[in-house]
Amino acid sequence: MYDESVFRRWMSLEMGKINDGVVTGRIRLSVLMTMEKPIAVTRGGREHLFDKGVIRQMSMALPEHLRQSLRLPILFFFDMEVADSCVLVDETALAALQEMGDLSRGRQMEEGRVWVGRALVFALLRKYPTAIQIMMR
Repeated sequence: MYDESVFRRWMSLEMGKINDGVVTGRIRLSVLMTMEKPIAVTRGGREHLFDKGVIRQMSMALPEHLRQSLRLPILFFFDMEVADSCVLVDETALAALQEMGDLSRGRQMEEGRVWVGRALVFALLRKYPTAIQIMMR
């Protein structure tokens, strides 16, 4: 016998465990550059240590206004109902990824979000470890 409400509750608990590693208070790139040990706190209360090389790489590739406004990590949201894409809801993050050449300038926010294929999001995770995270919804 299948009970969808039990399944959804179980999935919600599991997604909560996965999301424990997501940073709660995202930090501006310009601030991270000044920190000797660039860290943030996760939802689970642990430290998330940013890769200084990645932070430096992003900082050098972006103009001042984006360094001052971009908050890291960049969060992509995975929705189980859209299996092949993740959504980005941060306009500054979109502009930064476009400036760095990782997303085309043709992509635009629609209703406050832009969909990005999962394969591309995973490639961004590999390219910018610790600076990009995926959160389950």
